[in-house]
Amino acid sequence: MQPQLNPPNAIQPALSPAIETWFDYPIRAQPHHTDYSGGVWHGSYLVWMEEARVEYLRSIGISFVDLVALGCDLPVVDLSIRYHRPVQMGMEAVVRARMLQMDGVRINWDYRIQSPNAEELYVTAQVTLVAVDREKGKIMRQLPAAVKDALMRLSS
Repeated sequence: MQPQLNPPNAIQPALSPAIETWFDYPIRAQPHHTDYSGGVWHGSYLVWMEEARVEYLRSIGISFVDLVALGCDLPVVDLSIRYHRPVQMGMEAVVRARMLQMDGVRINWDYRIQSPNAEELYVTAQVTLVAVDREKGKIMRQLPAAVKDALMRLSS
């Protein structure tokens, strides 16, 4: 008996969504995003999700440049991704990002990559970030106050 894949809706947020506000980041699949078949290479979706997250943070007043200047980094420590169907070269899509929950220095994000009209679902994913002191290379005990305050605005 061969192993079976989980159904497309199997990746569900581990935490109940606390924030209903999605940030939409439009993209277009360029030739350099694709593999030999003309479909988007799997790693390109990760790049788009990070771009969406960085832009979402910028839109609420958290510049990644400023975050680095504060000595803080937010690396990915956990990633769960489900590819539903490929985006093809030249296609437009929307990366939807939202913060699910902030638990101390862990920040959980939810993603959907879909067609602009929301009729086609291409990717769903969940990502966990953790705040790291760039100088010491260790997990911070707490987020910098300005970052925490800005993220708290997402849930209000």
